[in-house]
Amino acid sequence: MRKAPEGFHYVRGHLRRNPKPRSAKRMSGWMIAGLLAGVWLWGQLFGFGEAGTSAPSNDPRPAVSETAGR
Repeated sequence: MRKAPEGFHYVRGHLRRNPKPRSAKRMSGWMIAGLLAGVWLWGQLFGFGEAGTSAPSNDPRPAVSETAGR
């Protein structure tokens, strides 16, 4: 058998590239989906702050849905 070039090795008679070390583990699709679901659930349960809530007005005029024939 021939000597494999630098960075390669033989597997069952075929030339293969040597595996490279991973510096950081990648996040899977399920992990990303879980994180997004967690953020959404946090927003549903606790909210992301007061987003323009206002106190009910003391306007004496009737609402639009009230009948006009009174």
